[in-house]
Amino acid sequence: MEHTDVETAFDAGDFLKTLTSRPGIYRMFDTQGQVLYVGKARNLKKRVSSYFRSSGLAPKTRALMKQMARVEVTVTSTEAEALLLENNLIKLHKPRYNILLRDDKSYPYIYISTDDEYPGLTFHRGARKGKGRYFGPYPGSGAVRESLHLLQKMFRVRQCEDSFFSNRSRPCLQYQIKRCTAPCVGLVSAEDYAEDVRHTILFLEGKSTVLNTELAKKMEAAASRLDYEQAAVFRDQIASLSRVQERQYVSGESGDMDIVAAAVSAGQACVQVFFVRHGVNLGNKVFFPRTPQDSSEQEVLSAFVAQYYLEHPVPGRILLSAELDDVALLTEALSEHAKHRVELSSRIRGERARWLKMGKENAAQALTARLGSQAGMQQRLHLLQQMLDLDEVPRRIECFDISHSQGEGTVASCVVFDQEGPRKSDYRRFNISDITPGDDYAAMEQALLRRYTRLKKEDALLPELLLIDGGKGQVSSARKVMEELQITEILLVGVSKGPERRAGMEILHIPGQQRELDLAPDSPALHLVQQIRDEAHRFAITGHRQRRAKARNVSPLEGIPGVGPRRRQQLLKHFGGMQEVARAGVEDLGKVTGISRDLAQKIYDTFHG
Repeated sequence: MEHTDVETAFDAGDFLKTLTSRPGIYRMFDTQGQVLYVGKARNLKKRVSSYFRSSGLAPKTRALMKQMARVEVTVTSTEAEALLLENNLIKLHKPRYNILLRDDKSYPYIYISTDDEYPGLTFHRGARKGKGRYFGPYPGSGAVRESLHLLQKMFRVRQCEDSFFSNRSRPCLQYQIKRCTAPCVGLVSAEDYAEDVRHTILFLEGKSTVLNTELAKKMEAAASRLDYEQAAVFRDQIASLSRVQERQYVSGESGDMDIVAAAVSAGQACVQVFFVRHGVNLGNKVFFPRTPQDSSEQEVLSAFVAQYYLEHPVPGRILLSAELDDVALLTEALSEHAKHRVELSSRIRGERARWLKMGKENAAQALTARLGSQAGMQQRLHLLQQMLDLDEVPRRIECFDISHSQGEGTVASCVVFDQEGPRKSDYRRFNISDITPGDDYAAMEQALLRRYTRLKKEDALLPELLLIDGGKGQVSSARKVMEELQITEILLVGVSKGPERRAGMEILHIPGQQRELDLAPDSPALHLVQQIRDEAHRFAITGHRQRRAKARNVSPLEGIPGVGPRRRQQLLKHFGGMQEVARAGVEDLGKVTGISRDLAQKIYDTFHG
């Protein structure tokens, strides 16, 4: 059920008279129909009525009500259902008066393919659809890589790709440096390898006591039968395990727990989350939610917990740095969402209180550093505004760069900076095709055309300033695209390295104004331009290298119409490898099952031009 009043002026009195007392969500709109705020309520009538009091409203609520033109409500069966709907609408509309979590990345896991004869241990990000065990989530790829490195040294379970594993005829370097037992060529028995996998799982499950006891017994048994080499392996595993435990294990914990601490200052907020799984500290991740002015620590934590844990795995226990008014509702909603009991607590003692204190200190320190860096960012933006003679400080800057190797694997990058710095969730790459290899002007035109055609179609946010890595030629290409798309409100600036091509000697080219800016090397505005240009360059090179590596790993057979995976496999099996396929004549190719004379000719032509 919804109440809307679009055609006539909003009458708060009439609206409140008919409002229900059931649970639900309410949306506040401005005169342009933009959603300003989304809220949930156990009692809609009571909650929405509180906004229309004549006094006692907080400053941010007064600011909201000055812009509010109408209210719409949606009734739900329960308050927990309202919480879910509120979360979805906040993600959809991103209202300016809501606290908004920016968390665009999926989290990595360690994956063990336990259904394989010789299971592999790998880094995994994305949907968990494969058969096997997943351990995590970890706060970032660095934490996963570190754990994989430790496990490789301790238990020597393979970490190679299945395709690499299945095609070995001799042990790889990992076996030589004692990081793998070479199951690919049968240098370890299936039973012994399975034991290494089991020990790995015990470690990841946090069952360190059981694992230590087992390894100690195995060491003694190996020594008693005079197998001192094997006993030394177990001894080294026990020593490595002890060192890891000292660093990673959380005293007194054996299950899954997150420590969530917030800090609020100067209209901004930071949330730190420490991940503990099976009693092991997997590390921490920092978040900077977008917060309206005067938001409290409790408000930030409440919004964060709802938005974050309704999108990510929920541990059994969550420690919070402040007591929340809606803790009962959050507990109910998260328990129902996670399909297991969830405990939210803030009043704690002992070791857990120490962890929470550490989380709060980390959050406060990260926020202080961010505010300091933003102050520097604001200064540089103001100087850039003055230097370019802009009407106001640019809120959004985009920069493009082109990367290739002698025309191969051309990639264009687009990086985005706003008033807080780099906005990595908005970065984009474009694989350039159908141009003359090495034609940077055509590559730039294609990238810009694709980027801004899409933004115009979607009525998305356009930048006030567009930086192009290059001189007059690149800027001219960019200007041609902007004219074609009838985008006139963006200032185009080319960034070239100057005659000596040295950092600090950059020249800015501004088309239409017949001027070039040669800035002093110590100019903060120039430093900002350099930072943005260098980030675009880095992002382009990374994309180019990935594209080039992928292209060089693709089989020539994959580009032939009519040659699918099965026929590729038959060809390789029949001839014993790609090199022999390339040498084969049309007659020989036609002898392979499923390869017609015409198809044989196509395959031959692919290798012989």
